[in-house]
Amino acid sequence: MAFVQTKDRSLGRRYFLRNLGGVTIGLPPLAAMFNANGNAYAATKAEIPTRFVLWFNGNGVVEKYWIPAETGSGFTLTPCLAPLAPFRDDIHVITGLDNPAARLPGPGNDHHRSMAALMSGTQFTGRGSGGPSIDQAIASRVGGDSRFRSLQIGVSQESFGESIQRNMSWAGYDRSLPPEMLPNKLFDRLFGARDAGWINRKKSVLDAVREDAAGLKKALGKEDTTRLDEHLASIRDVEKAIASLPPNYRRIDPPEAEGDMKDWPRIAKLQSDLLAHAFASRQTRVASYMLTKCQGLSRFPWLGYTAARHHDYTHRDGKAPGYDGPDGQRVMRDICRWHVEEFAYLLGKLKSIREGDASVLDRTSLLFVHEHAEANDHKNNGYSIIAAGHAGGLKTNTHTRSTGTVSDLYLAAANKAMGAGLKTFPSASRELPEIFA
Repeated sequence: MAFVQTKDRSLGRRYFLRNLGGVTIGLPPLAAMFNANGNAYAATKAEIPTRFVLWFNGNGVVEKYWIPAETGSGFTLTPCLAPLAPFRDDIHVITGLDNPAARLPGPGNDHHRSMAALMSGTQFTGRGSGGPSIDQAIASRVGGDSRFRSLQIGVSQESFGESIQRNMSWAGYDRSLPPEMLPNKLFDRLFGARDAGWINRKKSVLDAVREDAAGLKKALGKEDTTRLDEHLASIRDVEKAIASLPPNYRRIDPPEAEGDMKDWPRIAKLQSDLLAHAFASRQTRVASYMLTKCQGLSRFPWLGYTAARHHDYTHRDGKAPGYDGPDGQRVMRDICRWHVEEFAYLLGKLKSIREGDASVLDRTSLLFVHEHAEANDHKNNGYSIIAAGHAGGLKTNTHTRSTGTVSDLYLAAANKAMGAGLKTFPSASRELPEIFA
């Protein structure tokens, strides 16, 4: 079925609502922006761009609760992957990947070495990554035309360990790009923070662009007017949700202050909402999302697990107080399931946003990674990664066991989904062939 514009004339190159004070509200994908088929911009004839997300959770997984027994399209979702049931046609489970740079001799523990290799394909320097992370390698090729070349987003604030454990994005050798972990600051970065009234949430940032929005609506058809109203209402909903956070959620506490006891699911959903807004309004094409830290030490009161920290539960040696090995592994199952629930939430947000003849998820490539394969053993081979979205023709609703490297997958995503034109990436020898059409 052909895509139909709601107005005979196109919207041209206008993608933002602005005011003189510096507020910038990105517009949602409106029908008037696209050609009659909905597969390119009407004003420039340019193709609608794809996006990339590198999503990270710390410590690793319990393979028996994570890896499907079957390959191909008939695979059964495991307990950890069950939240992805509504998105079977949007995901590809990939297992068996290697992370060879993690085994190179050098400084640091298994977490340091695995994290550096996972992000950049290079070995740990003793302080950080030995080169740019894959998100930054992609951003350097495709991010120049966006308001933000890339966004680095975080959730859990606990800051145990070295820079390599607290950061996942690296501009280059030992050059970390810290994630923004406070929703109020990410909101202000995306929409503007110039007036004390809306900085303190005593009024809405939308007040500053109300006149501009009213003028725009006069040029829009009925469907696009509705889309714009819904878009602005959703921004206001996020703004009010951020305003409702307790005061201590607007600062980063030191680890000894038990700052890791906050309601991370609440923060994660706000951060995902903001990322979805950034993608939908073309403010960036590349993002990293650090839900928990490398060798993370968060507790999980919303799951009922506060006796120990995340890293303690990963080991089968009974480190977690009150839990023997098998019980600790079942706790890890529940923790990993929560990780996947948050990933599924983001997929749902992106899938709900129409963009021309498709959805934002259809034009996004997401990769969900951990610094270890089996958490207890600190494995750096046999990795399990979830690829999602349809950018680049991702093959979906399937499980593939591969013999390639993590970097082989990165190279394929960079070039097939993002058109980055990367000739190589450390630890890659080829583009992984069986993942994209």
